[in-house]
Amino acid sequence: VPEVCSQCWGTVVSGPTPTRSLALSRTPDPGPRTPDPGLRTPVPGPRTPDPGPRTTGGGGAGAWLAAARPKTLPAAAAPVILGTACAAAVGGFRAGPALAALLGALAIQVGTNFVNDVADFQQGTDTAARLGPVRATAAGWVSPRRMWRGVAVAFGLAALAGLYLTLVAGWPVLAMGAASLLAAMAYSVGPFPLTRLGLGEPFVLVFFGFVATCGTAWVQALAVPPAAWWGGLVTGALAVAILVVNNTRDHATDRAAGRRTLPARLGKRAGVVELGACFALAYAGTVGMVVTGAAPALVLLSLMTAPLAVRVVGLVARHDDGPTLNRALASTGQLLLLHSVLVSGLLLWAGAPR
Repeated sequence: VPEVCSQCWGTVVSGPTPTRSLALSRTPDPGPRTPDPGLRTPVPGPRTPDPGPRTTGGGGAGAWLAAARPKTLPAAAAPVILGTACAAAVGGFRAGPALAALLGALAIQVGTNFVNDVADFQQGTDTAARLGPVRATAAGWVSPRRMWRGVAVAFGLAALAGLYLTLVAGWPVLAMGAASLLAAMAYSVGPFPLTRLGLGEPFVLVFFGFVATCGTAWVQALAVPPAAWWGGLVTGALAVAILVVNNTRDHATDRAAGRRTLPARLGKRAGVVELGACFALAYAGTVGMVVTGAAPALVLLSLMTAPLAVRVVGLVARHDDGPTLNRALASTGQLLLLHSVLVSGLLLWAGAPR
């Protein structure tokens, strides 16, 4: 009779154990052992996505397009359109000089944007805290050396257009072109950059307003009609509005970088007030064009764009986020182009007093 042993895990049989019983009690050989599950190699988790090739600083077409800042290009095209209309209204339209003026204006605008892109990077102004669009040099899309080459190409094209216009319209064009290129560089670089001194507004008003509008009229009509002077005020004030939206959006980072724009010194509210003043000046210039007899009363229909200006001021006043302020910047450029095209079309339709 087997006795259960409380100290063992089996049973002990009394008496001698037969050999056969021992043979039958052996556990069959299980064969090769299965590896211990605890020693299995861990299953790898999801792989981290490949970040792709590193930027070499060469820059593709998209990088150069971003650096050119298409939303600011109406500031270059609008005064040429209005200046051409002023020349045509007095019988002075010439297609060749008009196209050359447009090419030169766009090239100077793009070159100025390129200079600003690389200069802000080298001066440490563009940081991660910036609310505006990513800049090509700061993002590593285009190396500083290549960006400076882009500056040379843009200003080279502007110089070629200016050389042709000088042959057509004389030395005043050479003086205006040289001053424009120097101012484009001084806007961002040099011992006293205009952006750091808070003098960007006068630069834009003079060169993207009076010089561009009156200069375009001059190279075609070889004279500056009164409407072109008023047109320079209108386009210049609206171009300054683009700059003011930009400065208001970036007022915090500009202050940290030592820039002395009006919003950086006095705060966002000052930028909103300045923006409203720019729009008011532009529409006052439109009215002045008619009141002084430089343009027919029909031009006053262009004031229908005023609600768009009110909307832009409201957006800038109520919002602080980058995407909304970037939309306000684009809307300001569109307003400049729309208002200039309307004034130009109405001026041509009715004819300008000579």
